[in-house]
Amino acid sequence: MTLELNNNLGNEYFEIISNLAPELGLSALGVTNAEPFVETRAEIERRKAKDLHGGMQFTFRNPERSTTPKMIMKDAKSLIVGALRTPAPRLEKVSNEALRIAAYARNDYYSLLREALTVISEVLKKDGWKAQVIADENSLVDRAAAIRAGIGWHGKNGNVLIPGQGSWFVLGSIVTNLELPISEKVQQDCGVCKRCIDGCPTGAIIEPGVVDARKCIAWLVQAPGIIPHEYRESIGHRIYGCDDCQEVCPEGREHRKSDEEYDIKADYLALEILEAEDKELLDRFSSWYIAERNPRYLKRNALVSIGNSEETENELFKSLLKKYLLNSDPILRSHAAWASIRLGHDELVDIAKSDSDPLVVKEIMLAEAEGSL
Repeated sequence: MTLELNNNLGNEYFEIISNLAPELGLSALGVTNAEPFVETRAEIERRKAKDLHGGMQFTFRNPERSTTPKMIMKDAKSLIVGALRTPAPRLEKVSNEALRIAAYARNDYYSLLREALTVISEVLKKDGWKAQVIADENSLVDRAAAIRAGIGWHGKNGNVLIPGQGSWFVLGSIVTNLELPISEKVQQDCGVCKRCIDGCPTGAIIEPGVVDARKCIAWLVQAPGIIPHEYRESIGHRIYGCDDCQEVCPEGREHRKSDEEYDIKADYLALEILEAEDKELLDRFSSWYIAERNPRYLKRNALVSIGNSEETENELFKSLLKKYLLNSDPILRSHAAWASIRLGHDELVDIAKSDSDPLVVKEIMLAEAEGSL
């Protein structure tokens, strides 16, 4: 095959590729060119200047690189963008005893997406084209690529909404030097609906399509360091991610059935997290972004969950809190102190009061100022 295609042949070639999508588990496939995402870069720079990224790196780390596909492949002509569905949570909630995990993280869906896109990329390579799969990487703004490729529109919750299906998808691209006809953009939008804005537990959606990561639970439970006091109660039992802005979205809601496939095995209890060895946690959640690859942050989140449990008579929780009040890690001790205060365990609070670390001392001082002690 020559390295040039006319428009008709390009359409036929993309049709061949598109026919592979359903059997590969892809719900949508579209094409855009490899030109820079100029407006997206300007928006990233604007949000960085306002610190809305909250220290998140990813595509914020190097906006020029993440918005310039030709920095991935010098002679890139097209981006073939695919969407793979992640089963949405059932409309009835799972047990409150379980730690809450965002739908996209309940299985390694990005690996499944990469496998699907790799099959298509191998077809391209076999025909003499270059092809590189990019998914969940800081080298490309996948949502912007999906919108420009006609996969969906930019929802008010900041996610890509696919018409009739919603935002329960992971996105990825194939960068190629094959020039293909560009897909039509989706003209639909959210209209007057603002359920996601009104339903965000922390008010993180500060304007349509703009999320302040400093308030967003999905980032707060991933970010390193201490979880700010003002958001701990809102975090509830979440250990990774937050789906609230998706769950209230009406788009595609009629397709969410109570018996829809959902990985119940992914539910973990705070007890299991806090009793597990570090290596076990890293192995079990190897596909997650864990700050510094340090499982202390999963345990930190589990301690917040215990503090939000209202289970004042739970002896296992009480025993674990005591264990973590004596842990060598001040971040874990401070969150254990907070949970002990929340549950009213005076004898555990006395242990915390004897701790001289500034993080733990601050917990005691804040509690005293709020009248919790």
